[in-house]
Amino acid sequence: MTEAAANNAIHTAAPDGAPVADTHPGRRGTTLDVDGFFKDPYVDIDEWRETPVRHRYLHGGFNGTDTRFSVYLPPAEQYQGRFFQHITPVPDSEYLAQLDTGPHNKIAFAISSGAYFLETNGGGTAGTPGSGADPTIAAYRANAAAARYSRVLAMESYGDHRPYGYAFGGSGGGFRTIGGAENTTGVWDGVVPYVIGSPTAIPNVFTVRMHAQRVLRNSLDRIVDAVEPGGSGDMFAGLDPEEREALLEVTRMGFPPRSWFGHRTMGMHGFSALYGGLTMADPGYFEDFWTKPGYLGFEAPPSLTRDRVQHRCRIGGLLTAADLAARGHVVEPLAGQSQGGVDDAWVGSSGRNDVPVAVRLEHGPGKELLGAELLVNSGAAEGARIALLTVADDLAVFGPTDSLVLRQLRTGDEVMVDNSGFLASQTYHRHQVPGPDYPVWDQFRDTDGSPRYPQRPMLVGPLFAAATAGTVQNGRFDGKMIVVECLLDREAFPWQADWYRSKVQEQLGEETADKFRLWYVDNALHGDSEVQERPTHTVSYLGVLEQALLDLSAWVEQGVEPLASTSYDVIDGQVVVPPTAAERGGPQPVLSLTVDGHTRADVATGEDVTLSVAAELPAQAGSITAVEWDLDGHGHFPHTEAVAPGSRLDTSRTCSFPRPGIYFPAVRVTSQREANAGTPFGRVQNVARVRVVVS
Repeated sequence: MTEAAANNAIHTAAPDGAPVADTHPGRRGTTLDVDGFFKDPYVDIDEWRETPVRHRYLHGGFNGTDTRFSVYLPPAEQYQGRFFQHITPVPDSEYLAQLDTGPHNKIAFAISSGAYFLETNGGGTAGTPGSGADPTIAAYRANAAAARYSRVLAMESYGDHRPYGYAFGGSGGGFRTIGGAENTTGVWDGVVPYVIGSPTAIPNVFTVRMHAQRVLRNSLDRIVDAVEPGGSGDMFAGLDPEEREALLEVTRMGFPPRSWFGHRTMGMHGFSALYGGLTMADPGYFEDFWTKPGYLGFEAPPSLTRDRVQHRCRIGGLLTAADLAARGHVVEPLAGQSQGGVDDAWVGSSGRNDVPVAVRLEHGPGKELLGAELLVNSGAAEGARIALLTVADDLAVFGPTDSLVLRQLRTGDEVMVDNSGFLASQTYHRHQVPGPDYPVWDQFRDTDGSPRYPQRPMLVGPLFAAATAGTVQNGRFDGKMIVVECLLDREAFPWQADWYRSKVQEQLGEETADKFRLWYVDNALHGDSEVQERPTHTVSYLGVLEQALLDLSAWVEQGVEPLASTSYDVIDGQVVVPPTAAERGGPQPVLSLTVDGHTRADVATGEDVTLSVAAELPAQAGSITAVEWDLDGHGHFPHTEAVAPGSRLDTSRTCSFPRPGIYFPAVRVTSQREANAGTPFGRVQNVARVRVVVS
């Protein structure tokens, strides 16, 4: 931490290492402002609202800053003396919870749990890159200041007391949640970071994935089939040497092979926003890649030469989001949680509908490109380098870019579509070998431990991590913590939560279990949404997240031990969990689905098959409350069964298929801690599939 950051941090450690006291006369431990920056809080909206549930809404901020907050207070008879605070991946709106109309609305969940809900804009413009502001404002100080002042508002509403406080955030928000816990004391009593990365996550998890996506693009369907239920199990079968090397590399780095089912939609995710930062941090790399020995581009393999594009043309037209919609394309902010603080970054986020979001080229490069740059060679924007999300036919869609640059573009400007930089970035991770506590990089070390490839002057991952969290995470935090991580996460590879656990272990030793839990969720992706990309492949982890917050509050306030951490091993970059609930632990039901006793059945049209599911919960994880079947694999789960609540379930269903084809019937099982099938909260799910080949 820099001296300036240390001076501005909320409750940083005293010089002798003792924590700074969190006291204020007459306020029972609540401090209005120990930061010095957030001196003058105000409330400009105070009103009762009825949706999504009845609550008192307070909106305000801090004079002289761009920080704003929203507080949602339950009626006094529902309040139990705590608050939940959501930490977004990047500074965002303080109104997000109001816009959520789904069943897992954070306001409704908090109030149903006896808590008030708090969210901020993370410092506003002070939290945006290039603002010149101290990055710790966005990392944790704005959120901490709002948390402190929310306690004052709660005391004014409910009487003198100190509310317990719990923060939670995913991906970049996980970085920021951990940053708050590690750099403050007395602000939050516990935190739930989820789908978290490590200090070496950025940009490496994206670069290695994009390299594999490019090299394997003609073989990914075959790889998916091999790892699906009833498949061969050999995902390397039929690959050429370059493809085999790429698949082995990305797997050893931690990409979950079962997650390749989404290869058509995963795209670059957050890398389009990170690319500009990488070119600024290490501009020399992009020339060295193509000109110096030891880099893949120096003696480029055939696929790299084939895929390189430097296409000169002119702009044939400028397209806004409305224009793209008219052409059948929908351009939205980059969706989903993505680690490192790059979520929802897109040029259109300003809300201006006159800013072009794409160009029509006079003639396209003749191939589809995932990632490139548009180099502007004439006109008012001459010299600009604009990141592209995709290029298809004559359409080039922009990535995150300064809207002032885009408004300078004109039809007829000379441009070049160049993907040289994006191709170079795809093996950047080979030149970022960190220390030995990151064994996924062992594949890039020689037998003596030295790096096999030329190394860049610095590791950029910790720079990105510190910019997001305020400091590089070290495992020393205030309060208690439950980490939620997903086994199919392709943006925050699952081993990274184990890396953070190891840092906590270094700090706490035998006392780790007194303050820390790690729960892995099987068949769950990175995004914290109820509706998943493939419902027969994946489940939402929102129920686990909600239960973690409830268990955390009981742990802090009543000393009730939460469920033990999930049991697992990390083998060659892959997190492997035991096959039974008793061995695995954690909060999730464990499923086994068979068709006629196997994972695959080959039958004739109209022939009956029997689907059998065995589901079991780890000890103290609640009761199974729902079983749903999707017999054709379309993801709708229309068939439900009545369930007597219990920790174990065995049931079966007979069906047949009227037409030839390959079917993947699926079953989804839901559990709930209190066996309350009527609540949308705390519903923990798992899903399983089998293969039926009908001829």
